[in-house]
Amino acid sequence: MYSRFVPKYILFMSPSTILDDRLGTDTPDLVCFSHLRWNFVYQRPQHLLSRFAAQRRVFYVEEPIFIDGKSHLKHSRGNSGVDLVVPHLQHSDDAAETLKTLIDDFFQENQIHFYALWYYTPMQLPWTSHLKPVAVVYDCMDELSAFKGAPPELGKRELELLQWADLVFTGGHSLYEAKQDQHQNIYAFPSSIDAPHFARARTITVEPEDQMSIPGVRLGFFGVIDERMDLELVAGMAAARPDWHLVMIGPVVKIDPATLPQLANIHYLGMKTYDELPTYMAGWDIAMLPFVRNDSTRFISPTKTPEYLAAGLPVVSTSIRDVIRPYGNAGVVQIADTPEEFVAAVERALAEDASQRLKRVDAMLSQTSWSRTWGRMAELLEDVVQRRTKPKAVQHGTGKLAAAAVASGHA
Repeated sequence: MYSRFVPKYILFMSPSTILDDRLGTDTPDLVCFSHLRWNFVYQRPQHLLSRFAAQRRVFYVEEPIFIDGKSHLKHSRGNSGVDLVVPHLQHSDDAAETLKTLIDDFFQENQIHFYALWYYTPMQLPWTSHLKPVAVVYDCMDELSAFKGAPPELGKRELELLQWADLVFTGGHSLYEAKQDQHQNIYAFPSSIDAPHFARARTITVEPEDQMSIPGVRLGFFGVIDERMDLELVAGMAAARPDWHLVMIGPVVKIDPATLPQLANIHYLGMKTYDELPTYMAGWDIAMLPFVRNDSTRFISPTKTPEYLAAGLPVVSTSIRDVIRPYGNAGVVQIADTPEEFVAAVERALAEDASQRLKRVDAMLSQTSWSRTWGRMAELLEDVVQRRTKPKAVQHGTGKLAAAAVASGHA
């Protein structure tokens, strides 16, 4: 059994001595196994792994795509230097055995001999648990078992991964609290922020063409539109205030698009790139998080919360625990659950002193960044690698990876 440890809420990169950024041959490759498509939505994996890729080889292995032809791996270089690996499996093949063989061959062909494994899903364990990594990381960004369509064996696989992993990171405080007794080396790394990127929205004046003609007060949302969206709340707000216009940006996933509320003042603009988002946000009056309150959202820590705030927008959210803590408690996000409450919260937000809110927001966001989050993760990973490869080395890390990031401009 794992022993209980004091909660570890990691927000800052610990101090390090700046060293040369050439890390040498003792830096392992990083092979990530994920349920998310790299080129779908730019979020936590992209922020973290692109930073790792500045210091080492990083391979991002997606879930398989089933085809009629011969099974194979498609290997390409993605953005930020990350190598993308997409298994293509013949329908009739034994998936686990075929994937195991494909992965083994891929490791051999690419001379991946000294490596760490990084998991976003435990469902890829059946074809990877035979590997011999120097370290295993489980970055648990969501409670996947609560999502629509989750495989019934996911819970069992996660327990296996928790037993194998050297490090466990969680995507928020609530998820940490739910899993803190399941591993002896678990850390909370809440959603972080690339503040300069989203702060561009504060000064952009040119409207995107498909948003330009939307009149009145604009309430905006970007992200995946799925079963976690409170569609009744969205419809209720739109009906209550027909003079307000709701701008919905993002792909519709796992729900029937026909179930989306269709009112004249709700505008579905589809998926936009990460680079385009600040341009759209610059034209909003309010940013919203209209999530349903159930098991699927119990442990979420929406990355878009600090992104909205960095853009300079007032934010109204339903009562998601990792939004209430810390943003609601700090007074920088309004919390509301019913259409009536949401309308009232928006009215309060529109009337508040924006300059005072921005002072609180900027002070809060200055304490974290994706580079700081990555830097601390890199230190923890390096500690494990050193213990495995250099038993007599100092046990609490040199901070070489994080320090090298500062020296090379990646922090």
